[in-house]
Amino acid sequence: MLWTMMKDPVVWGSLLGIGIIVAMMMYYTYLFMHNSANEDK
Repeated sequence: MLWTMMKDPVVWGSLLGIGIIVAMMMYYTYLFMHNSANEDK
């Protein structure tokens, strides 16, 4: 079952999409915190 899921390209596409969304959220959170810190100085 697990090996069949790992060979399915749809699973990899979904994981890639989720990974991109999470990476963008982390990146924009970092930018927001970084810009907020600069304004306080």
